[in-house]
Amino acid sequence: MTDTTTKTRPARPAAVILTPNAETRIAKLMGEAPEGAIGVKLSTPRRGCSGLAYSVDYVTEEAKFDEKIETPGGLFYIDGASVLYLVGSTMDWVEDDFTAGFVFNNPNAKGACGCGESFTV
Repeated sequence: MTDTTTKTRPARPAAVILTPNAETRIAKLMGEAPEGAIGVKLSTPRRGCSGLAYSVDYVTEEAKFDEKIETPGGLFYIDGASVLYLVGSTMDWVEDDFTAGFVFNNPNAKGACGCGESFTV
């Protein structure tokens, strides 16, 4: 007799955890998105004094290896080439009297520049 039961893997957790504030900000961005934007994308381009920076931009099409996270306010993508630098990170949106922006708690970052603009892994 053969076993015909199929085993399913549990869903893999997202590479980046979005706080409720980050999800709210993504919803606001998508509400103001330019024509053709399908979501917001996080990437880590090479720049800054430490080597890598966080970049959040509108995206108009899905790339094959991007990770897609569905949020209540719209789609959030993580650049496929950046996922390894971001696994386990938390993305938050923080506002105070002087600044507003996305803030990242990245356990993979081994260092950052003094201004906080870039990081190294």
